[in-house]
Amino acid sequence: MEDIIKTKSLWKDFSRELFTSQSKSVVDILKKIPLLSDLSRRELKIISKFAYERTYEINEFIFEAGQPGAAMFIIKEGEVKIVKKNDANEFIEIAVFQNGDILGELALLDSSPRSAGALVSKPTRAIAIFREDLNNLLKTHPDIGGKIMMHLAIITGQRLKTTTTHVMQMENEINKLKGLLNDKQ
Repeated sequence: MEDIIKTKSLWKDFSRELFTSQSKSVVDILKKIPLLSDLSRRELKIISKFAYERTYEINEFIFEAGQPGAAMFIIKEGEVKIVKKNDANEFIEIAVFQNGDILGELALLDSSPRSAGALVSKPTRAIAIFREDLNNLLKTHPDIGGKIMMHLAIITGQRLKTTTTHVMQMENEINKLKGLLNDKQ
């Protein structure tokens, strides 16, 4: 709990700007996120009360592999690469996220360790939504929380299907290479 409080202190609280000209842009950004796109402006304003912003520099990690997940991130501006170290201790790029993309959304479900790191490749501003805040939202506004959880399940399912397709393509490539090696022997 203390770690979460320390982490949150690094983030700008959007709720203080809810009725300023900048707050409209936060709601507009949230509206563009597939996870939140079905929510009304009123519902998005409620969510913006616990949206936190932070700026990152190039080569800074938003989160590292192995860290417990605490928040989902929305790239407001910039670029973040999802990376994982290989056996030679080199970072392998898995995916690239840019303006409007979400990452780390599984942290909204539990605190299991991050499977990869999120490394900033261009100066980046990100919005975070913490699991603890979502859990409170589920208690105080179950209708909004339910919509978010439904979309989270859909996004997770889509990403799982994409990953399965990539794994099968890699398996086919490996089998082709094995065939070529066996032919040469």
